[in-house]
Amino acid sequence: MEPQKKLINAAESCVDEALLGLVRASGGLSLLRGHRVVLRSDLENLKGKVALLSGGGSGHEPSHAGYIGAGMLSAAVAGGVFASPPPGSILAAILSLHNAGASGVLLIVKNYTGDRLNFGLAAEQARNQGVAVDMVIVAEDCAFDQPSKAGRRGLCGTVFIHKLAGALAEEGCSLAQIVSKVTEILKGIGTLGVSLSPCSVPGCLPSFDLPPGDMELYGSFSVDLLTQVASADEVVKTMIDHMTNPSSQSHLPLKSGDSVVVCVNNLGALSCLEMAVVTRSAILCLESLGVVVARVMSGLFMTSLEMAGVSLTLMRADKETLRLIDAKTTAPAWPNLSSVCLSGRSYITEPLTTSKRPQDEKHSEGPLSPVMHKALEKICSTLLEKQEELNSLDRASGDGDCGNTHAQAAKAIQEWLHGHVVPGCPGQLLLVLAGLVQEKMGGSSGALYSLFLTAAAGHVTEGRSDAVAWANAMNAGTEAMKKYGGAAPGDRTMLDALCPAVDELIKLTTAPSGGHMAVLQSAVKKAASGAEATRDLKARAGRASYISPNLLSLPDPGAVAVATILKAILEVLEGQK
Repeated sequence: MEPQKKLINAAESCVDEALLGLVRASGGLSLLRGHRVVLRSDLENLKGKVALLSGGGSGHEPSHAGYIGAGMLSAAVAGGVFASPPPGSILAAILSLHNAGASGVLLIVKNYTGDRLNFGLAAEQARNQGVAVDMVIVAEDCAFDQPSKAGRRGLCGTVFIHKLAGALAEEGCSLAQIVSKVTEILKGIGTLGVSLSPCSVPGCLPSFDLPPGDMELYGSFSVDLLTQVASADEVVKTMIDHMTNPSSQSHLPLKSGDSVVVCVNNLGALSCLEMAVVTRSAILCLESLGVVVARVMSGLFMTSLEMAGVSLTLMRADKETLRLIDAKTTAPAWPNLSSVCLSGRSYITEPLTTSKRPQDEKHSEGPLSPVMHKALEKICSTLLEKQEELNSLDRASGDGDCGNTHAQAAKAIQEWLHGHVVPGCPGQLLLVLAGLVQEKMGGSSGALYSLFLTAAAGHVTEGRSDAVAWANAMNAGTEAMKKYGGAAPGDRTMLDALCPAVDELIKLTTAPSGGHMAVLQSAVKKAASGAEATRDLKARAGRASYISPNLLSLPDPGAVAVATILKAILEVLEGQK
């Protein structure tokens, strides 16, 4: 088994290159030469205030350097991937902050043995040099019913502490005041994660193996917590039930009426769509317990490289806590949260009441109604007869459903004809057809036909339905197709049949009335020859443009369908003579 491929230059340099990438991309950050330490570039603004320093192993980005900025961290120290940072770099960071004039330095440390030891050693060394230093240990993991002597781990709740302590420091609170307040708030924070796949350190094999279909409550490695992958709702309910179960020593006490801030944290590889689904599940689950969801942050906050999983962090929040969460920060990784309580707000906007759909309106017949009715019946029956032929043509260049989509439209029109009269106004009929194909045909074909019919409708009315008006209507519909569809004649689409026909129909504007039928016949022939000629065209638009030209030897099904429709109309008009 080989290590997974990663988009890096080399395993041994990836941490330093990543830190440099972060700093080069932000005007508010700088690197401490010789150390994996990222600092605020405006250290002079720390004078007289408490500075905040955090850090830990790399691979958890954007933690911790992404939270550096006014109102959050002053600096962050990075170790190797999943490795605690060395005490020498931690001390260098502390001394840089002290030298900038900070009144004290607060170390925010996750509860891992290596982090406690290295930050603790640096803190003692800094005190020996006269620096006012204190440390807050974050240990809010809810995974273990009975935590070991090492205690609960520090997870994504650490980001909340960055924000709360940062807001207090920005307001000028003393080191002792900040430590006292965040220590109290920590009692109301809990985190639990669930993983669907492992991650792998650059150059190494995956950190663990999960059988297909299994997921794991993150980091528990406890057989009784391994479970088959369930729905998002079920997973989230299991997580929240476990986090708040009073029989667990590491549970978060939560009761109906409590107000919380929720962090839905992507562990690295979940899609944004999955994250939004999980976020919805978390909000609904908490509200079903009577919990007030005050704020929600959803995204990448503390990852584990490319692990496919999510963690939930809940923090009980009173008005003062929410005020600190809402305080402004320039840290690039902190989200732009709304300052509105999310539970209880109206979040549905009603659409404007619109008039009835054209196909639902009552229409009155006119002199043209009978012939238009016959034309529609002929078009529908012909398309249904051609269904399999069009599907067969489409299998060579698309997904093989061109005949089916045209048949759906034909059946919808037939059904409408059974219950409605054909309006005497041709424009009204075109709008009815546009509504039917938009709703029933679907796909790009439905949109294109609906565009054509809608654009054409304004050019033909009951009082203006002569040959010239119809020619202008056909031209307007075709131009709309070209404008919004992005195709042109020669691209191997339905336009290769439609455009030659419309170019011929334009002659109706100058032809004597006795020559109209000849123009129509010529237009239908041009459509048929245009459709046939698509055999030799390279597809440059539509689904067929993704197919190798060598595989396209049959005519375009959309063009064939257009030629079929025009021929059906001609046959009806010829029968009227």
